[in-house]
Amino acid sequence: MTKNSKPLRVVITGASSGIGAATAVAFAKRGATLVISARGQAGLDDVAARCRAVGGKAHVRTVDATDAPAVARLAAEARDLLGGIDLWFSNVGVGVVGKYEDVPIADHAQVIASNLVGHMNDAHAVLPIFLAQDHGTFVNMISVGGFVATPYAAAYAASKFGLRGFSEALRGELSKHPRIHVCDVYPTFVDTPGVDHAANYSGAKLSLPPGSLAPETVAKAVVRLARHPRNTVAIGAPAIVLKLSQFLAPNLGAAVMNGFMDVWSDKAEPGDDNTGSLYEPATTPSGIDGGRRHPERRRKAAVAVGGVAGLAVLGAYLWRRRK
Repeated sequence: MTKNSKPLRVVITGASSGIGAATAVAFAKRGATLVISARGQAGLDDVAARCRAVGGKAHVRTVDATDAPAVARLAAEARDLLGGIDLWFSNVGVGVVGKYEDVPIADHAQVIASNLVGHMNDAHAVLPIFLAQDHGTFVNMISVGGFVATPYAAAYAASKFGLRGFSEALRGELSKHPRIHVCDVYPTFVDTPGVDHAANYSGAKLSLPPGSLAPETVAKAVVRLARHPRNTVAIGAPAIVLKLSQFLAPNLGAAVMNGFMDVWSDKAEPGDDNTGSLYEPATTPSGIDGGRRHPERRRKAAVAVGGVAGLAVLGAYLWRRRK
């Protein structure tokens, strides 16, 4: 609910699975009225049913975020349907895994179009609405990849670093509008169906590291921003530490990650090259959870990853002092 006790009016792009779906359900539980969009009709219908089952109202619109006119129409229609927009969650995200030179350049371009240009399309469509009503919160899903480079996912890194700069520029332009907020969300690894949707040219079957977050954890943080907007929110024990290490020694983390990825690709179960859902949406509902977490190991893994990240920051600090 909003501060004036009226139901929140929320738009979520990239809402057909994973974090977007979890966030739609979380808002629905609080009585929000939503417009949810993505490319895949089947996934959206599934999420809308979940929202209605917990007491929310959800309107479904199939929209490709890379199509700027279509996103503009989505924003106008959502405004008219809901009577205004209180929060827009820009959540579209795709990925391709593999050495930069091994991935077709068209696949890299598609990642940039979806993860960066798609979010810019969202903002361009909704900001005039926010300015006209003199309030609104734009939530930008970025990930800790906006601070820490990700070898084997160069286009993904470029898109996330670009999103961080884009958000900072928007906040500067909107600084004279105190009731309009641009909020960035930086989770670490999240266990969603997105792993299965990613294009893959690594030669190995994709997996997640220990300690990955539940999508609902990220959803709670996004819902909180509706009432308590913040410029940046880091989610996951190592996230803040990883951000700090990037400033202390920006190239060290990428080098360490590259070594890890080399070892992983050599030892992981073999996988076939594929484009995943990069160009076409899944034809069946994917749901919210990726099903790769082990609850009994999650806490220990989070502590271990946090400890390793802390050592990395200390090492980066000492390395920088020696230089």
